Amino acid sequence: MQTIRALNSRALASAPRRSAIVLQPRLTVRAMASSDGVKLDKSTPDSVWKTLLNAEEFHILRQKGTERAGTGKYNKFYEEGTYKCAGCGTPLYKSETKFNSGCGWPAFYDEIPGAVDRHVDNTFGMRRVEITCANCGGHLGHVFEGEGFPTPTDQRHCVNSVSIKFDPKP
Repeated sequence: MQTIRALNSRALASAPRRSAIVLQPRLTVRAMASSDGVKLDKSTPDSVWKTLLNAEEFHILRQKGTERAGTGKYNKFYEEGTYKCAGCGTPLYKSETKFNSGCGWPAFYDEIPGAVDRHVDNTFGMRRVEITCANCGGHLGHVFEGEGFPTPTDQRHCVNSVSIKFDPKP
């Protein structure tokens, strides 16, 4: 809420005297920031991300953190719609590709084409494939292959709930 208040305080200070100021939810604030010339993509500096994301979102999306297994709000969530990047709003996954893997994090077997980038991650003494938002570079989680899940791709995109926001529109 502090971020929203700070951005709305700036808007209030620069607003014409007779204009009505309406407090906006965070996603609208991000849209306002974008229309003010702040580009939310891989080149956006951490100082801007810190004003737009809460501490947990910043830690996971920008510092490649991980939420505890079984704690994310989308782990056992199966509504129809689209999952978007919590950082920049880019559509990443469709609900039809979400499945219950039992791993403790939301699992998807495929991304929206072009929405997710893959990178080799050799941290913690193991080789994994990190997945990030193709637009802003926000850390989503990791993708695993060949685990035998009965999905069309035999992949499991293990995604942090904090990295995504659900949009009920398909």
